[in-house]
Amino acid sequence: MALLTGGGDRPYVVGLATALASKGAVLDLIGSDELDGPDLRGMPGVNFLNLRGDQRPEASLVSKVLRVSMYYARLIRYAATAEPEIFHILWNNKFELFDRTLLMLYYKALGKKIVLTAHNVNAGRRDSKDTRLNRLTLRIQYRFADHIFVHTEIMKRELIEEFGEREARVTVIPFGINNAVPKTHLTSSDARRRLGICEGERTILFFGRIAPYKGLEYLVSAFRQILKQRDDYRLVIAGRPKNCESYWTAMKTVLEDDVRTGRVLLRSEFIPDDETETYFKAADVLVLPYRHIYQSGVLFLGHSFGLPVLAADVGSLKDDIVEGKTGYVFRPEDPDDLARVIEQYFASDLYADLNNRRKEIEEHATPRHSWDVVRHITMRIYAGLLDIPCASESLDRDVSSAS
Repeated sequence: MALLTGGGDRPYVVGLATALASKGAVLDLIGSDELDGPDLRGMPGVNFLNLRGDQRPEASLVSKVLRVSMYYARLIRYAATAEPEIFHILWNNKFELFDRTLLMLYYKALGKKIVLTAHNVNAGRRDSKDTRLNRLTLRIQYRFADHIFVHTEIMKRELIEEFGEREARVTVIPFGINNAVPKTHLTSSDARRRLGICEGERTILFFGRIAPYKGLEYLVSAFRQILKQRDDYRLVIAGRPKNCESYWTAMKTVLEDDVRTGRVLLRSEFIPDDETETYFKAADVLVLPYRHIYQSGVLFLGHSFGLPVLAADVGSLKDDIVEGKTGYVFRPEDPDDLARVIEQYFASDLYADLNNRRKEIEEHATPRHSWDVVRHITMRIYAGLLDIPCASESLDRDVSSAS
C-alpha cells in the first residue's frame, strides 16, 4: 500500500504506519521534512519517500509556489510507476480542488484502488467557508474513492445524507490515540516548574492549532469570569494560529493584559513533540471550547496523559467523555456555562484526586482508540478491495485482546 499523508499530522501517520507494518504490511509512505525521522526511516516494511520536503510557513511566496509545484511533479511521477495497488489518502495536499478532482482521476486511470480517510467530512462548513464549488469537489472525491474511513457515526450519516454515499462504502474507524509524543518520567511538579506555574495554581490548558472554529474566545471569556471569584487560576494557550490572521490579531489584543500580568501563559507557535508532555503534565485540565468539530485528536492526546477534558457538546466529543470520571461537557459558544463547568470540575473529586485518577483515565481511553483496532479494520478493508483472503480470526483475536 501507499500512504499519501499530505506531509503532516505526524502522530496519526506514525501510529497507522507502525500498526500496519507490525502485521507485515509493506508500505510506501509519501512524506515531508515534518514527518521525516529515524522512527519511520528505520521501520521494517516502510519505504519512506520524502517527496514533499520543506513546509516552513515563513518561506517567501515564490519559494512556496516552487516547492509545491515540485512536490506535485514528484507525486505524479511516483504514481505513474508505483507498485502499490492501494493508495490510501490520509490528507489532501495544498491545492485541494486539484487533489479532489484531477489527481483522483489520474490515480483511477492508473488502476489504483483508493482509500480515503475523511478526518473532516466538510471542513469548509466547519470554517464557515462552504461554497457550491467546495461541496461539488468533495462529492467528486468521495465518488472516486473506493472506500472511505470516518471517525464517528455522525460523520458517516453526513456522508450518506449530504453527499449521497452508500453505507457499504463508508466505515467508522477509531481515531488512534497519539503514541508519537514521547513520555518520560517527568513529574507534574517538574513540568509546572518548567512553565513557571506555582504549585496550587489551578491550571487550564488550551492546546493545538488555533482557528476560529475552536472557540478560544469563549474560554478566555469564561476564564475572566472565574478570576473574579478567586485569583489562583492560570490559563495556558499553546499552539500555532493557522489561516486566521484577523481573528488572531483580535485575540492577541484581548489577551494582552492577561499575558502581561502572567495570568495567561501564551506560546503561539508549533509545539514540538518532545515538548508536548510538559504542557499536559503541568495542566490540571484540558478545555476544548470548539464551535464545530467532527472529532479531536487533542482530546485523545489529553487522555493519553491521563488529563481530564472539558469539552463543548459538538460533534461526537461527548461520546468519549464519562461525566465526572474523565471530564465534563458544556454547552457550545456559552462562556457562562463553561465557567460553571470549570468551577464544577475544580470542586469535584476528580480534581481532588487527580494524581490517582490520571492512570484510570489513560486506561479507559487506550483500548477504545488502540492502533490495533484501527489496523484491524484498515487491513480488512484493504483485503476486501484486493479480493484476497484476510486472516480475520487472527485479527479478531488481536482486537479482542486490545479491547
